[in-house]
Amino acid sequence: MTRQVTRQAGPAASRATALVELAEGAELWHTADGTAHASIGLNSSWQHWRLRSRPFSLWLARRHFEKFQCSPFSSALTGAIDVLEARARLDGPEHPVFSRVAGCDGRIYLDLADREWRAVAIEAGQWSVVSRPPVRFRRAKAELALPEPVPGEPLSLLRQFINVSDDDWPLVAAWLVAALRPTGPYPILFLHGEQGSGKSTQARVLRALVDPNAAPLRAAPREVHDLAVATSNNWLVAFDNLSRLPVWLSDALCRLSTGGGFATRARSENDDETVFDAQRPVLITGIEDLATRGDLLDRALVVHLPSISADCRQTEAEFWREFEACRPVLLGALLDAVATALQRLPGIRPPCLPRLADFAQWAAAAEPALCCEVDAFARYYAWHNEAINAFAVESSALTMPLYNLARDEEWCGTTSELLDAINEIATAAERRRPDWPTTIFKLSNALRRLAPSLRAFDILVEFSRVGHVRSRIIQIRRVSHATRATDDE
Repeated sequence: MTRQVTRQAGPAASRATALVELAEGAELWHTADGTAHASIGLNSSWQHWRLRSRPFSLWLARRHFEKFQCSPFSSALTGAIDVLEARARLDGPEHPVFSRVAGCDGRIYLDLADREWRAVAIEAGQWSVVSRPPVRFRRAKAELALPEPVPGEPLSLLRQFINVSDDDWPLVAAWLVAALRPTGPYPILFLHGEQGSGKSTQARVLRALVDPNAAPLRAAPREVHDLAVATSNNWLVAFDNLSRLPVWLSDALCRLSTGGGFATRARSENDDETVFDAQRPVLITGIEDLATRGDLLDRALVVHLPSISADCRQTEAEFWREFEACRPVLLGALLDAVATALQRLPGIRPPCLPRLADFAQWAAAAEPALCCEVDAFARYYAWHNEAINAFAVESSALTMPLYNLARDEEWCGTTSELLDAINEIATAAERRRPDWPTTIFKLSNALRRLAPSLRAFDILVEFSRVGHVRSRIIQIRRVSHATRATDDE
């Protein structure tokens, strides 16, 4: 019995050794989190795959068949990959791996995701297609190829495929150009409109120019793990036709916009966790206003699409036929805008930096390519932020009670005292609203989220601690616009 097991194990072991030898041509390396990869020269391209991925297993099995004219045992394949993973993690160099967009030595690289593994290298004032970029991209299963870009057209050519007003066009164009920055922060683009305004179509168009995917628009994630997986496998995260944003998703989107980690328990482990730390461009469509919390609105670009008249409608087939014909030149125009931003960025500093200052600076640098007049983006962005602050203030149940509390003179007291005060002056309808704070903790959190928007309307909410016991005190007061401007300076 023992000899029979030995005879079966011998060939498998030798095949595993042969498979390891067949992989000698691959460059083994690992990422910072220890994930093992291999870089393979194949079909005149240089490809990068995780060792424990289907493409690498197929490549290794094909090498085995070419040499021995038979398929390898599954146990031999598993054993060989175990050995190669050990070599990659213990002996191989460490390299970062990127999805679709990467930055290196002052250049931006956009993975075309084609069969040749080519990328576009974008630098100050110019771009070119390169066959072997110096950065390492990984491929997700649903990732689709971008067309080879063609230069020569302005980005305004995209207007015929985007249903937005003249005031909103600079914001959408700036978001699109910012989506090719290798680092954030990235504003979250919300596309709102009535049925038939083309929200989903516009979202598909924008995604097709940056990060095309077999499933371009997804349903809302059900939990943090779903969002983390979507973030890991997509550069641009797009959710379609949302009717509401749960609090956990609103907070997670804030972290995704400006940076933050998602820690979830590994599904195959008992005591381990998987951490996703990333910034991503995010696109969300919906009929109703979805962003209502102040911190999310601070990171949002909210665009309301006008209705499409019957005489301007097209069939889906006609629309996408025209778009696909233009997509190479549209991508070229987008790359021109990114190259312009890289060239002008060192000398650009807006006179007043808003929230998401890096995005505002980048958009100002790309302004000549956005096909709008000088300083137009800063003006439209300021108008947008004013409207966002107004919406945040108007949609909060706390606004009128706080306004009435600070109408004649400033109010000062503890959180508990403030909760008693607003409960006394609020109407019954305001106290019945879902966002009405019922505890001091909810009130404190709501005030901190609302404070930036209230400040834009001359109501200051300030937190401090006084006394030897460091009691928390809240001060609410109204100030004139001139006083507020002086305080901000």
